[in-house]
Amino acid sequence: MLKYFISTSFVFCFFFGNAQSKPIDTKPKDTVVYKQPYGLRVGVDLSRPTISFFEEEYTGLEFVGDYRLSLKYYLAAELGNEKRTRQEDAYNFTTQGSYIKVGFDYNTYANWYGEQNMIYAGARIAFSTFNHTINNYQIFDSNRYWSPNGFQESGSEPIELESRTATWLEAVMGIKAELFANIYLGGSVRLGALVPNPNKKLDEGEFSNLFIPGFNKVTDNSIFGIGYNFSISYFLPLYKKEKRIKIDKDEPKLIEEEN
Repeated sequence: MLKYFISTSFVFCFFFGNAQSKPIDTKPKDTVVYKQPYGLRVGVDLSRPTISFFEEEYTGLEFVGDYRLSLKYYLAAELGNEKRTRQEDAYNFTTQGSYIKVGFDYNTYANWYGEQNMIYAGARIAFSTFNHTINNYQIFDSNRYWSPNGFQESGSEPIELESRTATWLEAVMGIKAELFANIYLGGSVRLGALVPNPNKKLDEGEFSNLFIPGFNKVTDNSIFGIGYNFSISYFLPLYKKEKRIKIDKDEPKLIEEEN
């Protein structure tokens, strides 16, 4: 019995001593795990209905959306419709059509722990299909005897130019800030560059594109256009992914980083 007790005590002391030989890490870890929400954010542009309210010659509506792919990258898109009537020096026209823009956004803002705000840069490829109606126009006449002002009146019959298309690339910069839980207010500015269609040749005397829905006014001898939007959107969380949160020792905040 004494021999059995001594043997058991020896084995216990061996394992206890071996366990004590392992160092105990008393230093707190500099990372924690935070489950970030991923999902779909959808909303509407507020600027187009506002312009429609104040301008009778314009109507427009645009839906916006993005889907979070990773910590910084979002798949983004816009879908809209516009109708505008404009009076120029020598003609009056109406353009109506729809457009779609698809691309991505990259969030450059380092959020505090738990925030989902964005200061982003992005890119889009856009496509529009639309119709032109030339309501009335004047023709410049170099013979000033019959047209002392340089223009002569054309016929009053409207000219229909249907099934026109345009494609352009767009650079985007914008912000999105959370006002309330899952409710975001955003704004962006956009610089577009038209992609020429090598197979499209205008007949002599045919009107070129004057206004492109989603792109804005077309300027002679320029492929560039500027646009903007102000949106309100709702974020629908679908799932969560674990991300490490690194503790910044220099500043009292937590910085999100990829796994």
